Amino acid sequence: MTPWLIAIIVVGVALITVLSLSIRIVKQGTAVIVERLGKYYKTLGTGMRFIVPFIDRALPPISLKEQVADFKPQPVITKDNVTMQIDSVVFFQIVDPKLYTYGIERPMSAIENLTATTLRNIVGELELDETLSSRDTVNTKMRNIIDTATDPWGIKVNRVELKNILPPAAIQESMEKQMRAERERRENILLAEGEKRSKILVAEGEKEAEILKAEARKIALLTEAEGQKQAIEKIVEARPDAAYLTLQGYEALKAMANGEATKIIVPNDLANVSTLFTTIKETVATSSPATKSTNKSSHKK
Repeated sequence: MTPWLIAIIVVGVALITVLSLSIRIVKQGTAVIVERLGKYYKTLGTGMRFIVPFIDRALPPISLKEQVADFKPQPVITKDNVTMQIDSVVFFQIVDPKLYTYGIERPMSAIENLTATTLRNIVGELELDETLSSRDTVNTKMRNIIDTATDPWGIKVNRVELKNILPPAAIQESMEKQMRAERERRENILLAEGEKRSKILVAEGEKEAEILKAEARKIALLTEAEGQKQAIEKIVEARPDAAYLTLQGYEALKAMANGEATKIIVPNDLANVSTLFTTIKETVATSSPATKSTNKSSHKK
């Protein structure tokens, strides 16, 4: 192998090495910080980018996508001196790679500590019941405070969520007993309301039944009275003689004798029966003209 060939090979290898060091491929959703001689030079965006080898140094890529930080439970004391374990989740995004790189050392550890202290401050102003029922309020306050504090670090906090709130075992047992008693109280109220409604419906049904029975008795009595009236009027119109009335009296006594009565009073003079029917005849005959005259007057009107 000649010296010229060796020199060409060496130069070729050097050029390939230089090109490989000068070309940087930046993926979508990431950014690369470039330092020149140890000082910040520029931020490389998505695509193929070139730097000066041995003078510029590219730092590891920084993700610009939204990230989730799930922090371990923290002991928190409420306003009424109850110690709880609360773990939180922070959703954040790096919006300025330069500030994120040079703004603070170990930014994730800083966010975790900031979240823990903010949580203790907010929950320390609330009582146990308020803490359990005011998650949205606590989440909003924490997000605002942490987002403001992380602005100089190039970090945007989008959401903060309290994942679990674990009171002490004794308080959990007490809360379960309270919830059980509340459920039993509601059940008893519903049962009492149902029983009350049932009794009201039964009473209303009995009332309506009595009203219907009374109406039926009233209609029956009116119908019977109307039938007796019409029968008497027909007897009067027929103008029965004394012999017929006497015969009807005998028939009435015969019907009474065939009944269930244990005692029968027979008048001394059976002619009294005839007299009775005659009296009824005269009474109806007397009232009939008045009734007819009334009906005629009403027809004239």
